[in-house]
Amino acid sequence: MKTAITEMFGIEHPIIQGGMHFVGFAELASAVSNAGGLGIITGLTQKTPELLAREIARCHDMTDKPFGVNLTFLPALKAPPYPEYIAAIVEGGVKIVETAGRSPEQYMPALKAAAIKVIHKCTSVRHSLKAERIGCDAVSVDGFECGGHPGEDDVPNFILLPRAGDELKIPFVASGGMADARSLVAALALGAAGMNMGTRFIATKEAPVHDRVKLAIVAASELDTRLIMRALRNTERVLNNPGVERIVQIERAKGAALTFADIQEQVAGVYPRIMLEGDVDAGAFSCGMVAGLINDIPTVAELIDRIMADAERLIRDRLMGLLENAAAPAAKVA
Repeated sequence: MKTAITEMFGIEHPIIQGGMHFVGFAELASAVSNAGGLGIITGLTQKTPELLAREIARCHDMTDKPFGVNLTFLPALKAPPYPEYIAAIVEGGVKIVETAGRSPEQYMPALKAAAIKVIHKCTSVRHSLKAERIGCDAVSVDGFECGGHPGEDDVPNFILLPRAGDELKIPFVASGGMADARSLVAALALGAAGMNMGTRFIATKEAPVHDRVKLAIVAASELDTRLIMRALRNTERVLNNPGVERIVQIERAKGAALTFADIQEQVAGVYPRIMLEGDVDAGAFSCGMVAGLINDIPTVAELIDRIMADAERLIRDRLMGLLENAAAPAAKVA
């Protein structure tokens, strides 16, 4: 399948693995790239630029296909040394960067000087247009269904993707609610040039997270996520668990007076305990509503091959079949 995204990034299939904290290590990124998609290393999971350089080198040892690095620009009292992370990316020969969080505008000159393609994750049309204006090559349009941070507009992808298609000149991929061939074909029909999957890729054999995390996602339905930190205007969709229930109780009790300090214990620094040690009840971790569509833990190659084969059948048999049936002349009555 050839789209603007496969052409831009030099990949076989229009499927991207989004950056995910304590998930986007070289093992998963290389598996996605080897299967024909675009794997992504999560930059800030690596605590220093030197560690990121080492992770990039590990990924090069595992694949000769294109892969990218995610850089999330977060509000912080002490910002990470982003120029040094970018230097590690450049020196590592990575030519694709997925940016997220705040606008990457101040870092675009350094990225473009290194001929790096930038795809920025956006939760609204206005932010997507800003990404286009500052020189991003593509956008990952993130609907309200997504795991992680869906923004504050609450617009689902059946509206957001066509709106992005109406406004954008650069290509975009659909993110949030993407799990299978139906997701891909629908995204293409709504104007996207591919799809970005996060939660679906956690539930794969190569994802370097504890099996209890994968099993929790498989067991979850579309009703098992919660939105937290709405009062802080830093909304996050997470998988419900006892830690998240404690957050929800605190938020209800505090109301508009909520501060981050009130929920810090259940939010900050829990990812290693959850993802690596399997303490899935420790606190909040990102998960999309798409968990309701995830029923197995395949290899990455099995997942991507299945998506592409099923997508071709959907297009050729179901969709083309609808047109052929409509065009068939009615039988004559004797």
